[in-house]
Amino acid sequence: MNDVADARRALLLLDLTDLGDSPTAADTDRLCERAVGPAGSVAAVCLWPRWVARAVERLDGSGVLIATVVNFPDGGDDIGAVVAETAQALADGADEIDMVLPYRSFAAGSVVIAAAMIDAVRAEVAAPQQLKVILETGELANLDSVRAAARLAIDHGADFVKSSTGKTAVSATRGAVEAMLHEIAASGRPVGIKPSGGIRTLDDARGFLHLADTIMGDQWASPITFRFGASGLLDVLEAIIAGTDGSRPVESRAVETY
Repeated sequence: MNDVADARRALLLLDLTDLGDSPTAADTDRLCERAVGPAGSVAAVCLWPRWVARAVERLDGSGVLIATVVNFPDGGDDIGAVVAETAQALADGADEIDMVLPYRSFAAGSVVIAAAMIDAVRAEVAAPQQLKVILETGELANLDSVRAAARLAIDHGADFVKSSTGKTAVSATRGAVEAMLHEIAASGRPVGIKPSGGIRTLDDARGFLHLADTIMGDQWASPITFRFGASGLLDVLEAIIAGTDGSRPVESRAVETY
């Protein structure tokens, strides 16, 4: 294994995230500064909707995309509120919408609500903007439920399926991501994947990339098909690329919540 090459690969796939409880304008500015570094730029920043316009201004011309979250983190059932939140975020300049599936309703058997919410948000998010559907896999009963949630999101037009909000006890796991990848492979349409939550080391990143390489092919994982949702991971990857010790997670300059 080549640590530097693997770190460079992972860095380009990173959605650098700050979804802490009370981020400030200064926190947003720091996040945007971190997104463009000496080792290269991340794929996107992901932050609360209220900071989208500021991030758009700070990252203008950088090539870094702006992602934000809706129905986050609770995954409620109010479709109208989620559509309104989405519309405002897009008006503010968001490139990508990460929408939490109404996973409690889905887990209770109410597929209709989940499908209707995806459809309604999908109708707001027009190409080239992207819709990622967060399944909250750690809150689903088993891998069959993960597969069913991924299939639902894909069938209703998700551009990405995403594992987790990072706000529950169980975030991204290899079993859940493997199940999601198999659903993508079976779908016959271009859909990306975003493991998120608890990804803090190069070995964590390698494990998920190995799954993608094995199931989807060595050339499949790229910023248009694969993202990591994380914050502290960037510090680790940059340390490895710089030749310092990046074997352990370090305290992030962003808030590690994702």
